[in-house]
Amino acid sequence: MIFCEEADTEETVTCLHMTFYHPCQDDKMMFRCLNFCEREQVRANEIATFGRDSTTCRYNFMDSRVSRIQFALQFYRKLDTSEFCFEIKNMSKKTKLRVDHTELGYLNKMDLPWKCIICFGEYQILTEMQEGQSVDYYETYFHLAQMPLLQERCLPALQPVPECGMFTSLSLSPDKCPKEIDENES
Repeated sequence: MIFCEEADTEETVTCLHMTFYHPCQDDKMMFRCLNFCEREQVRANEIATFGRDSTTCRYNFMDSRVSRIQFALQFYRKLDTSEFCFEIKNMSKKTKLRVDHTELGYLNKMDLPWKCIICFGEYQILTEMQEGQSVDYYETYFHLAQMPLLQERCLPALQPVPECGMFTSLSLSPDKCPKEIDENES
């Protein structure tokens, strides 16, 4: 009993799940330097950089079209709270970074939403934050997507549904097309 009372409480760790997609991944293997499906500890005071320069960046993309340092993530705790967050900063002079619907130019930064999609060029990265309490480090956990994370949805034009129910046929002949009439017309 005394051992249990004196044992340290296990501290949970903030984990940033990142799912990567590029349409040419199968051919060009631009994510081959990332460790997928393994949690990796990062010291809380370390800025995690992503880009093509292996001497500068912690996480490398093997693609000459990616900037030497594409973007950086910094872990921090909000002032007067126990809430931890990530800040994302665009480090590319040539490429704008899009975080959901916000476009970041060179050296622009913002808080990373707890779930969002980061885009630059043809790269798509879904990020999801799992909260924790550790102040010393956080973890990254990378996944590889086989399908695009963002898709332009080309939905067929919706057919009007009559008040009495459903269509009996998918195609309507011109003489049987519904016509809009005013309530007062007969």
